Amino acid sequence: MTDRAETAGTAYEPLTTETLAARLGSVGAITDKLGGDTDHWDVAEVGDGNLNLVFIVRSDRGAVIVKQALPYVRLVGDAWPLPLKRAFFEYHALIRQAARDPGSVPEVYHFDEEQALIVMEFLSPHVILRHKLMAGERIEGLARRMGEFCARTLFRGSDLGMDTAERKADAALFLGNVELCDITENLVFSDPYFDAEMNHHTPGLDPLVASLRADSDLKIAAQELKAAFASNAETMLHGDLHTGSIMVTERETRVIDPEFATYGPMGFDIGMLMANFFMAYYAMPGHIAEEAARREYQEWILGVIGEIWEVFAAEFSRLWRSERRGILYQASLFEDQGDHLGAEQALARRLAHIWRDTLGFAGIEIIRRTLSLAHIAENDRIEDEALRASCEGRGLVLARALAVGRGEFAGMDSVLSLARAIEKRDWA
Repeated sequence: MTDRAETAGTAYEPLTTETLAARLGSVGAITDKLGGDTDHWDVAEVGDGNLNLVFIVRSDRGAVIVKQALPYVRLVGDAWPLPLKRAFFEYHALIRQAARDPGSVPEVYHFDEEQALIVMEFLSPHVILRHKLMAGERIEGLARRMGEFCARTLFRGSDLGMDTAERKADAALFLGNVELCDITENLVFSDPYFDAEMNHHTPGLDPLVASLRADSDLKIAAQELKAAFASNAETMLHGDLHTGSIMVTERETRVIDPEFATYGPMGFDIGMLMANFFMAYYAMPGHIAEEAARREYQEWILGVIGEIWEVFAAEFSRLWRSERRGILYQASLFEDQGDHLGAEQALARRLAHIWRDTLGFAGIEIIRRTLSLAHIAENDRIEDEALRASCEGRGLVLARALAVGRGEFAGMDSVLSLARAIEKRDWA
């Protein structure tokens, strides 16, 4: 049960480890989990992301996560102001994801719009998926869970599954997330292709970066995909779905941090997710030294990518056949007239459209995570600069092929074959 009122009515102030207990000690949704003796709450600030404060608050009764937006981008500082309302969008995204795919996200206990904070379930012993990948650890059921999450949230948040009035109201709400969309539109789709102020990359990539920035076909592809992101409000997106937005144990997978939620093309979330697995695949020489073990783990990563799409397509198809009650592809046009073949043909065309978008967005995400502001830990933690450039360069070669040639890949096998071929050769 979400409690939204008890800390409202006071001016916004960032929490600290010293002030959190006193400021939140009267919130019933929190004391229900921790008890009311705030002197025995243990508060630790653990935020390692780019934007927010994140606290773990523990007592002998339990633990919660407190996440509070800051009025600027934490990665950069107060030179880059950012509105607090992103917590509002994250809260609304979480409760919709929980309804559309139960058990996929942390439970929300309390939301305070004035203080831009969300109190939610503490996931333990979960860790960020990126760390598991760098350690060469496998997660049972990871691909199935993420394929299902994407299919269920994307289908059920669209005109395929929602009442049209509700969907339009949702779209209007999330399209108000203007500032975070602006970050995506610039850092992802434009900044990597010119010498933008906050760009940075491994120096050994200089010749390849120059080639990519002179590549008209690639820049046109990036802008075509930017146009789709900006104008094709197909469904509610997580908006920043990567391996740092997923928490796992050996057998459980949960999704966090949807503060970039907006309405956009279905392929965006799946493409971003796949891109981060491809980058992890190419980064493995920096994390697993023994060749046979590294090759085996890299094949596991490619298997995850392939299974995510396979599960997505299967679950999307199941929902198409059982929950297609929105204004698109109504049963009155197909099944009610006995035209089951036409409904299946329409499904195949929708999946083919999503597939093309997925590959394009995957390519663009690899490029931005290599050349723009926010990189990935799998690459950044490779201390050998030449090795890092080699790993990142291979990712960029694949990225260009996916973005420009997104309409030319018949299926996942051809994509994975290309990824393997690029991994075996020097990108230069």
